[in-house]
Amino acid sequence: MTNSAPLKVVVVCGNPKANSRTLGVAEAVAKKVTATTGRENVSTHIIDLANFGGQLFDWSSESVKAEVAALSGADLAVIASPTYKASYTGLLKSFLDWFGQTGLASVVAVPVMVGGSAIHALAPEVFLRPLLVEIGAIVATRGLFILDGELDQLDATLTTWAEGAGNALQRLLG
Repeated sequence: MTNSAPLKVVVVCGNPKANSRTLGVAEAVAKKVTATTGRENVSTHIIDLANFGGQLFDWSSESVKAEVAALSGADLAVIASPTYKASYTGLLKSFLDWFGQTGLASVVAVPVMVGGSAIHALAPEVFLRPLLVEIGAIVATRGLFILDGELDQLDATLTTWAEGAGNALQRLLG
């Protein structure tokens, strides 16, 4: 199936460190997902929340409003966070607080978390997925947890994940 409209992809990284490994993982997930759709016309927008800091608490911030509009207008959103205290970061939560219950209606979201221990492997499912669903996102696949120690195998991990998630994502986005 050929779709001439660009697939609008937004990557959100909730790591307080700019240009983090979490951002790299999120970008790789976005590329893998878009590859499964077969769509060639893809527009990707990156939101690295480390660049916004205190603006996330300023409800008049035009910069944050622009990023909220970008995310709410996405077809696909990859929402990523490092695992902090067994959950997502406060930085990510502060940004997602800008959205009401239907703020991400019609946006297909992939929750991604990066962590140092497999003990937190369910964090994307237990914590991040419910938050995304609460603000209206379509979360059609299992969340993705990537161990810090396995970043050198990221492509293989994403390929395995995409084998299971690809069909649902392709139906929604293809």
